Amino acid sequence: MIETDILTGKYVYGIIRCADARVIAARGIHEQGLRVYTLPYRDLAVVISDSPYEEYDSSRRNMMAHTRVLEAVMQEYTVLPICFGVVAPDAGTIQEQLLAPRYADLVAQLDELDGRIELGLKAFWADERVFREIADQQPDIRTLRDSIAPRPPESTYYERIRLGELVEAAVTQRRAADSEQIMDALRPLARTFVTHPVLTDRMVVNAAFLLDRADEARFDAAVHDLDARFGAQMMFKYVGPVPPYNFVSLTVHWS
Repeated sequence: MIETDILTGKYVYGIIRCADARVIAARGIHEQGLRVYTLPYRDLAVVISDSPYEEYDSSRRNMMAHTRVLEAVMQEYTVLPICFGVVAPDAGTIQEQLLAPRYADLVAQLDELDGRIELGLKAFWADERVFREIADQQPDIRTLRDSIAPRPPESTYYERIRLGELVEAAVTQRRAADSEQIMDALRPLARTFVTHPVLTDRMVVNAAFLLDRADEARFDAAVHDLDARFGAQMMFKYVGPVPPYNFVSLTVHWS
């Protein structure tokens, strides 16, 4: 039996344009999988589920539960996603501290997202051989590397530092060139985009794009064309539509 007296908090997933109290076809983040429903205010609603008023661990299970609710909501509504782990003490707090004072801003952000989707793209060099290929294409790197190779390491300390600097600069230049080719193909198809820092040595692009839903097929085709153009030397991780976190400015704190 669920102890309803401890479930006085409200776990918050996102905000939609909906004037009615509705049940969403998804299971809530709480371990009991409680129902997900809307808490309306004027023509907006917050998507919530009952929860203890406590902090949630950033476990894979919890993160996936949060994402699955948003994905279910996105099937029918434009959504302003709220970051993982936001729990309000009660429904009144949500209405008084989020919906009422920020109503105009929330409406404006929903207007901006209506009919649009977020797609994510990460591009990687396929394997470590690219670094050797980059070095082989630079005469100054080849010359220095070949001059160092037959000599004892202790006698080439500073030359090896210099070699590392040259290789790093060449890799950075190659990454910028490959990234620009990819972004040149995709930027014209998006309303806007954001780029994030690369996370690994082999990552070339880490970007999110906001585009009109009607342009999704064209964007898909452009990504497939890039995959064919780069062939075996590049791998693409392409995801979406996903909750538009990268294009929503929405933080929530309870006083």
